[in-house]
Amino acid sequence: MEMHFATVWESIADVMPDRTALVHGDTRRTWHEFDDRSARLAAAFATTGLGHDSKIGLYLYNGNEYLEAQYAGFKIRGVPVNVNYRYLDDELWYLLDNSEAEALVFHSSLADRVDRVRARLPKLRLLVAVDDDGSPVLDWAERYEDLVAAHEPAARIVRRENDLYMLYTGGTTGMPKGVMYAIGGQTAGFIASSYPTFGVAPPTDAADIAGLVSAVAERGHSPISIPTCPMMHGTGMWIGSMMPLLGGGTVVSLTDHHSDGHEVMSLVAAEQVSMVVIVGDAMCKPLLRALDEAIDRGMPYDTSSLRVMTSSGVMWTAEVKEALLERVPQLMLIDAIGSTEGSMGLQVTGRGAPVHTASFTKGADTKVFTVDDREVQPGSGETGMVAAGGSVPLGYFKDEEKSARTFRVIDGVRYSFPGDWATIEADGTLTLLGRGSQCINTAGEKVFPEEVEEAVKRTAGVNDCLVVGLPDERFGEAVTAVVATDDGVTLTEADVIASVKGQLAGFKAPKRVVFVAAVPRAPNGKADYRAAKALAVASVS
Repeated sequence: MEMHFATVWESIADVMPDRTALVHGDTRRTWHEFDDRSARLAAAFATTGLGHDSKIGLYLYNGNEYLEAQYAGFKIRGVPVNVNYRYLDDELWYLLDNSEAEALVFHSSLADRVDRVRARLPKLRLLVAVDDDGSPVLDWAERYEDLVAAHEPAARIVRRENDLYMLYTGGTTGMPKGVMYAIGGQTAGFIASSYPTFGVAPPTDAADIAGLVSAVAERGHSPISIPTCPMMHGTGMWIGSMMPLLGGGTVVSLTDHHSDGHEVMSLVAAEQVSMVVIVGDAMCKPLLRALDEAIDRGMPYDTSSLRVMTSSGVMWTAEVKEALLERVPQLMLIDAIGSTEGSMGLQVTGRGAPVHTASFTKGADTKVFTVDDREVQPGSGETGMVAAGGSVPLGYFKDEEKSARTFRVIDGVRYSFPGDWATIEADGTLTLLGRGSQCINTAGEKVFPEEVEEAVKRTAGVNDCLVVGLPDERFGEAVTAVVATDDGVTLTEADVIASVKGQLAGFKAPKRVVFVAAVPRAPNGKADYRAAKALAVASVS
């Protein structure tokens, strides 16, 4: 039996068909229904001529249909392609054209954008609309539920572990790029990463998985997960959805597109959720507010089922972690450092253990190299680029030049260099400094924005912050903080600068502070430095 997402999920559906796999609003799907509906959609895909290596775009908000459509694509050995639901016409066209998409599954509330670009995408042979706003039937698209109802489940097939898996990433790589993996390595890697979180040793033989997760279910230990971040991004899909499903668990998706803290905590109580997946402070702080507001109302949320909260992608500060542990003391906090291009390390924290920001236990295959490819030694004080080893991507889809720069061989070992800078402490821990592309050069000194952001957010009354460099005649670039304060709090520029100077070397402190209503971030909580810089430029010009 091959290590392949579709094959593993089929085996799980066979041994625990009546257990819940998916929950979205009032709609619940058992493992049998999850497999059956995905197989019917796979048959519809195949009838249209889709098959091995066909790219299938998923232009969807979080929900059961996202996971069903992805599973259907895997069943036919196709390649599901995540499409950012914030993309407008030209961005949408670019990604679908670049990925060579032959099908697109989309929510009907996004149909106007699809309609405007579909004529420019001659490879598209199937358009499937998932009703989410009661829109009338489209004469140019198939209705999702009609396709599921009209087809018998596709027969199961033998797949290959070298089938292509691809996740598109944007922001840190310029235009969005499809990061390519062998699906067998991804499946095995996700199992190895996730099984220990619910107390199980990862199996190496795919044939053992179904029996193992069935036994876990009988003990009542199956993971029940809420991805609070979008499934269109790696954190929400990989950690929040695919890993729990590989453990025979349940994925509970939010109906609110903006991750409402009260919806999350209500679902934690109602569904006895064991695992919540977030992206740093930006998604953790609303959960803290929801917990406190419920206590103030005299109706605290039941959080007794929660065991794990995992964050990846952006800064999760020590102060916010400590506040969470005060409210949910049994939680294990997993702060993972990584990107679509590779995993680099993690920090695991519990009540009573030291809590740190940006300090991680590096992965066994993770190293740090200087610009001339020398390995940074622990305690040397040198900085370098983080190199992720192990399950390294095959490359970027249709971009050999970028692939050659990001995925390199040093001393006979292939590494991924996602762009993060770090140093290694004397005890071997990895201290993340920031992404080199955002590094600010001020008066001959290098300043990593994340370090300054952390210091600014320690200032009493600061809710969120991003730091950018603005052109400056004296300094070359001036460190500039874009700051949002807590409701009802008034701070001055001098307050923020003085606070940072009390924590960091003076040259790292902001020269300017721009106050905004909300710090710009993507739906997954990641920093939007381009928008932050535009706000800063507009404020000082």
